Amino acid sequence: MLSIPDAWVWDFWLADDGEQFHIFFLNAPKSLGDEHRRHRHARIGHATSSDLMTWNQQSAPFDVGAPGSFDETATWTGCVVRGDDGLWRMFYTGSRFLGAEPDYANIETVGVAVSTDLEHWEKRPRPVTSADPRWYETYEPGGWKEEAWRDPWVFRDPAGAGWHMLVTARANHGALDDRGVIGHAFSSDLENWEVLPPLSVPGSGFAHLEVPQIARVDGQWMLFFSCPVDALSAGHAARGTDVGSWALPIDSLTGSYDVARAEPVTSSELYAARAVQLRRGGWALMGFVNSPAGEPFPGIVSDPVPLALDSSGYPFLAVGTDAPS
Repeated sequence: MLSIPDAWVWDFWLADDGEQFHIFFLNAPKSLGDEHRRHRHARIGHATSSDLMTWNQQSAPFDVGAPGSFDETATWTGCVVRGDDGLWRMFYTGSRFLGAEPDYANIETVGVAVSTDLEHWEKRPRPVTSADPRWYETYEPGGWKEEAWRDPWVFRDPAGAGWHMLVTARANHGALDDRGVIGHAFSSDLENWEVLPPLSVPGSGFAHLEVPQIARVDGQWMLFFSCPVDALSAGHAARGTDVGSWALPIDSLTGSYDVARAEPVTSSELYAARAVQLRRGGWALMGFVNSPAGEPFPGIVSDPVPLALDSSGYPFLAVGTDAPS
């Protein structure tokens, strides 16, 4: 497991350089006292591993931006990809809070940093994508608590015609507790991005669909995302009382995602789960560990748990079997 004695650790994303795994993760000091304050104080950390279980902490890639910048308050969840130019790019969420603590109102946008070695990073000064009000909800006092545009997941178009970015976003219409959608942007070169309409529709049962990920598990394309029971719409909450991460088999990577058909793949005790392709074949799931109600937040990232598909093509945790290395 990944843990830091004096800090909480939660959302994460991985890069594999062929020799070792790099994990980038959100962390905040336990000296804050209240675990709920961690989001406002989140920074990105870095560690490396050869087996996804024993981690060596590395220097943080970068800090928040200067006052007035899009990431002046916190740096949140992202992803890492390597472009045709050989550069690694970390797309991450920049958060700018509008008021003093405990006010949660904030504006979220996606920024990028570049690296040649996954160790030394140079941030670009401006966001590369943000919520387009033609399709997406933007912040208004008295409305939703934030302008949601976070957790970018970037992947190459399977036809080789550029790159797609999935984003946790909210539609600009519908019931407030049911506006969660998968936001979408496209780039031909990883540098210039065009925000496009969402790839799912509001009214599907979710206030938000966090940390989206696309993965091809055992030949089946899959969309993963996370949503706890308290962020399900009133009509959807009856599907379960203890849910965390969800999955949906998809036929098209950029077609419409029918997220109302998603099924839980973890309980609330494993959140922001990522499907991980293992070196010797097979897939596993990793997530950060949540605590039962009333207990302290652990702030650790789990070891890999083997992942398999059921007869309907939905993934499940193959608990009790060994994850291949």
